[in-house]
Amino acid sequence: MTAAGLLGLEVAGVGTVWAVSEAFHGKIYVPGPLKPVDSELTVRVGDPAPDFVLPSVSGEKVQLSQFKGRKNVVLSFVPAAWTPVCSDQWPGYNIAKDLFEAHDAVLLGISVDNLPTLFAWTQEMGGLWFPVLSDFWPHGAVAARYGVLRSDGVSERAIFIIDKEGIIRAIDVHDINQRPPLEGILKELEKLQKP
Repeated sequence: MTAAGLLGLEVAGVGTVWAVSEAFHGKIYVPGPLKPVDSELTVRVGDPAPDFVLPSVSGEKVQLSQFKGRKNVVLSFVPAAWTPVCSDQWPGYNIAKDLFEAHDAVLLGISVDNLPTLFAWTQEMGGLWFPVLSDFWPHGAVAARYGVLRSDGVSERAIFIIDKEGIIRAIDVHDINQRPPLEGILKELEKLQKP
């Protein structure tokens, strides 16, 4: 355990994964190295973000357009619950909640996993401050609309930054084997605050 209370697990081909608790030990599925990117975007920077409504782990439905005119939005697509990099990426956002709020942004986590799986996974992490949304049915429909549904049925590890007008301002379809740096998200959010 580190001083921050995180458990570092060595995962072959991935490196150290920082899980929230020892409860993750032995529960993470390790798929091995994957093709870095396996999809083709259907949206571009400057396009209106495709609207969607998805169910959340908390039981409510979340619609992207509900934030229009009110908040910048960061969409964080992750491939699968209970996998090394995903189990590292989202808990890392817990320590950055104030940074998202300072940039007048909401974070929406999206996975193609079903709600029971996402519920169990996020509970094992100790909870997350942002809405976790299921793109399970119709399977991967939102990921497909954004062009980040992989040929194996999971989504890419992708970040979309959407401004208050609903326009996509940045896209990072990241190597699925690596966690996107938080600094890149914050840099893009800072650009939205400049006149």
